[in-house]
Amino acid sequence: MGKRVWMGLLLSFVLLTTAVLAGCGNGGGEKTKVKIGEVTRSLFYAPQYVAIEKGFFAEEGLDIELTTTAGGDKTMTALLSGVIDVALVGSETSIYVYQQGADDPVINFAQLTQTDGTFLVAREADDNFDWNKLKGTVFLGQRKGGMPQMAGEFAIKKHGIDPHKDLELIQNIEFANISAAFASGTGEYVQLFEPTASIFEKEGKGHVVASFGVESGHLPYTVFMTKQSFIDKNKSTVQKFTNAVHKAQLWVEQNDAATIAEVVAPYFENVDKDILISSIDRYKQQGSYATDPIIDEGEWNNLLDVMTTAGELKEKTGHDKIVNNTFAEKAIESAGK
Repeated sequence: MGKRVWMGLLLSFVLLTTAVLAGCGNGGGEKTKVKIGEVTRSLFYAPQYVAIEKGFFAEEGLDIELTTTAGGDKTMTALLSGVIDVALVGSETSIYVYQQGADDPVINFAQLTQTDGTFLVAREADDNFDWNKLKGTVFLGQRKGGMPQMAGEFAIKKHGIDPHKDLELIQNIEFANISAAFASGTGEYVQLFEPTASIFEKEGKGHVVASFGVESGHLPYTVFMTKQSFIDKNKSTVQKFTNAVHKAQLWVEQNDAATIAEVVAPYFENVDKDILISSIDRYKQQGSYATDPIIDEGEWNNLLDVMTTAGELKEKTGHDKIVNNTFAEKAIESAGK
């Protein structure tokens, strides 16, 4: 073999090796798959979709597989059975698991929303709504024991109304079927997330008269959580995941509703652009999107008060039992560099 040919082959080998090694870097290497189960598809979770669409997860070397597992009970079942790695669901579900004496507790590690995300929708427009108008009516609420229902009851009781005595409370309808039940004529009032609430307004099926998020105050309402065993085996992955979430939170905080709507639109193909914008703006205006992933102890205690008021808490589960803020703290530190 001639020297020139040999040198040519050697150069080709070097170039090929360089390309392979480059592909193993952060930009083009094989990514770690993380399966997320979200409790519902809602603009309430806009920062999550931003993290995916803006490539924040990909930047951290993660490949996200997102599934909608309608209802807190179904989402938690999927997490406990290993169908998903991470759940985006209300913190109350992790408390229920802990109080059942789980050997592998579910740990809250990154907060996404910090208020209730539902709105009180009436059949008729009411510019002078007063909570006392609920008395004697049929109210189509959320699933018993779920965070929306508990926050709803907490808000109603705050106005001196007993939801189990002063009105007819319906809470035995599947989460995914609540809006359809109201549209078909069940109830005079209903508790709905966005964008469904705004869609109903546009279609003349209902009118938003109050916000449960405003009424119930700050809570660790929707949180990314996973099993302790997953954290033990995948600390680096959980950290990268939290970093991506925080990048998205900062991006959402810094951009207006119209810009955010453009990014999350692929997740709401059948929703008009104006509805996307108004729904996101409504959540931004009331401070529903958490600006960092820290699960604050004061908010946690407010959650426990809401659950106690609803009669769903055997005993108060301390913040230190099933909350791990170390990943959130490092994500904030990393973002500040």
